[in-house]
Amino acid sequence: VMLSASFVSAQTATGETLMLDLPRASQHATVMQRIGITDITVNYHRPLANGRQIWGKVVPYGQVWRAGANENTTITFTDPVTIEGQPLDKGTYGLHMIPGENQWTVIFSKNSKEWGSFSYKQEDDALRVNVKPQPAEASNALAYDFDDVKPDSAVVTMRWDKVAVPFKVDVKVNDLVTASIHRQLHGLNQYYWEGWDDAAGYFLANKINLDEALKDEDQSIQSEERYDNLLNKSKILEAMGRKQDAEMFRAKALDKASDIQLYFYARQLQGDKKQDEALAIFRSTAKKFPNSWTSHMGMARVYSAQG
Repeated sequence: VMLSASFVSAQTATGETLMLDLPRASQHATVMQRIGITDITVNYHRPLANGRQIWGKVVPYGQVWRAGANENTTITFTDPVTIEGQPLDKGTYGLHMIPGENQWTVIFSKNSKEWGSFSYKQEDDALRVNVKPQPAEASNALAYDFDDVKPDSAVVTMRWDKVAVPFKVDVKVNDLVTASIHRQLHGLNQYYWEGWDDAAGYFLANKINLDEALKDEDQSIQSEERYDNLLNKSKILEAMGRKQDAEMFRAKALDKASDIQLYFYARQLQGDKKQDEALAIFRSTAKKFPNSWTSHMGMARVYSAQG
């Protein structure tokens, strides 16, 4: 009797053993999305509908559900985020849901190591949000996806049967990247021109912290003066409205540039619809580096442009 009891307790409701690593009816899956420098990972098991009526029957309305199968479905954020506009700290959370015909509650529990939702306690909630379910194409296996991915947000969507349940995750990317840059530049990166130049380039590309970008670029130039950081400094000065200073550093950068750097700079000008400036660079490069293949390539583009 004791052996029989212990055997029963070591099985799931579907008769799967917990002693050996064997296939499960609801297979394990993970899905991950990076937003900025923040990783979001959903770790879950995928039950199959197999023709059953899921919503309101297999998964009752109005009751806490594990949002998957087997062990806790979990969601991990490597940085603080906002869920449907509400803040949530970084960490790993047990993901539960309360289904409804017209509204679902998505729960992020501080307890992430349970078996399903059987031991769920509301006092462990870190956050609850209400969302609207949406009709979806029939899906036999439950799945999580990242939809509507943008530079600073994504929508996490649970799909099963003919229902999709989305919730939006927003990340303060620029704030997090700025803080990360500061940390990284306290290490070995501070002794090389590339780190400071990368930091300044990020600020420039996102049109933020231009004063800091200029200081970082000066630090890069101080470490090692190169075409790359001189040209980036000219772009930062131009973005700050200091056009005369920008032109001076642009000229200094082009004077220091190699034949290949000049060629690709001219190609960038063409991409920016600055054809006359690009052709002028191709011509000057041919005079400065008459035997370079890039000079011949550039002059071919000049002749082509002239018909």
